[in-house]
Amino acid sequence: MPLVEYQPIGDIAVLTLNRPEKRNAMNDAMLGDLGVAVDRAAAEAKAAVLRARGKHFSAGLDLAEHVEKSLMQGIFGSRGWHAVFDRIRYGAIPYFVALNGAVVGGGLELAAVGHVRVAEPGTYFALPEGQRGIFVGGGGSVNATRLMGAPRMMDMMLTGRVLTAEEAERYGIVNYLAAPGGAFDKALELARVAAGNAPLSNYLIINALQRIHDSGHDEGLFFESVAASLTQSTPEARQRLRAFLEKKAARLPIPNGEEARG
Repeated sequence: MPLVEYQPIGDIAVLTLNRPEKRNAMNDAMLGDLGVAVDRAAAEAKAAVLRARGKHFSAGLDLAEHVEKSLMQGIFGSRGWHAVFDRIRYGAIPYFVALNGAVVGGGLELAAVGHVRVAEPGTYFALPEGQRGIFVGGGGSVNATRLMGAPRMMDMMLTGRVLTAEEAERYGIVNYLAAPGGAFDKALELARVAAGNAPLSNYLIINALQRIHDSGHDEGLFFESVAASLTQSTPEARQRLRAFLEKKAARLPIPNGEEARG
């Protein structure tokens, strides 16, 4: 049985962490299975949902496997996490992450490389590396810090602070709060919406936006102009724009019920 299960649902790839007896703690074998599933999703899906089997999304790094690793083994292991996680964050399709229970350490690092995160009540978030005498190694210093900012990241790592789902939403870690047991359904709903977008638009949204954010002002604006022109020049974009102008496209569902023209 793979430690990351793969299930296609229409155009959506559902990736499920499958080590519930260990609270889905990430070991080398699970990381390898995750890489295989990510590559398959990139080849055949238009969007993906990442979830976990059991009561917890992921309790993080499997410390029993890593405690005896040498310095170089630790470095190569960390870089292995980066390689797989970057194929999610900078991949071909958007990832929607359904969170429940523990999202701790490496589990939070994994959640942070998704593009949209949905959490159920009772989900909790922590970075206890400081108390363990270690440092984040799965890209959290870059990816989780981008979500919440360096001061909040330092607070969590220095003090072992545990965030509720509601606090994580205020911190920018979580995008949506779901009903109890509803994180997967909400994530799947959002993934289906994204799968209906133009593939090139999705690719640039998840790849260009992050790089623009990390670049200088002038470089960012230049990159934006190129990305905008690339998308607008495609036959699919022209068809979608004509449908909108001819009032054949769905309008935005805004809360007060008025018709939106966006």
